[in-house]
Amino acid sequence: MRPFAPEPYKNGLGGGNPLTSGRSFAPFAALVYSHGLVTWFSPVQAFRTLFKAFPCKPMSEPDRLSSAAPEGRLTLALYQPDIPQNTGTMLRTCACLGVDAAIIEPAGFPVTDKNFRRAGMDYLDHVPIDRHVSFAAFEAWRAQSGRRLVLLTTKGAVDYRDFAYQPGDILLVGRESAGVPDGVHEAADARVIIPIRPGFRSLNVAVAGTMVLGEALRQLGKEEE
Repeated sequence: MRPFAPEPYKNGLGGGNPLTSGRSFAPFAALVYSHGLVTWFSPVQAFRTLFKAFPCKPMSEPDRLSSAAPEGRLTLALYQPDIPQNTGTMLRTCACLGVDAAIIEPAGFPVTDKNFRRAGMDYLDHVPIDRHVSFAAFEAWRAQSGRRLVLLTTKGAVDYRDFAYQPGDILLVGRESAGVPDGVHEAADARVIIPIRPGFRSLNVAVAGTMVLGEALRQLGKEEE
């Protein structure tokens, strides 16, 4: 039995990635082709069919939602994000700038959240995303490649414009509501800060991530010239 593949929605939210696609199987039934017959399945039956078609990896392994990326690319990592619009915006930025993405769970929303899909649109199908069940799992994954972890934080000691970025660096942004715990601060190889005017707490996390990504790409682009 093979699932019938409907066309993407006209609003652009549909895509080839089953986990980030804009398609929803509820409240509609799913159309399934089997033995020359077209059959309507209930949403539960449709989910079971898709689950068999797209089996999950063991949770101890990173869950890559897109194709593998070249070595040396930057990665923007999100620590337990809790605002879907910000996450979708950052993943869209990664797609446009040629940067990988990583999500350290648990997140505060499901990947099917409409606001997440609306912000990321069909760009979500064009960015490699590594999902990690915990920070410990993320650190184990990072240790295998020996990549540096650069934390964006209001407690940073180095201006983000003065820091020397390297190919393969992982730029980590904290959770919107709480940042990151002390253990993550201690694990970081470097902590950078975006200077802002006195009396203001912080920038939006998606804006901060984009600013630092832009500076890192600018520096690395100059090295290649």
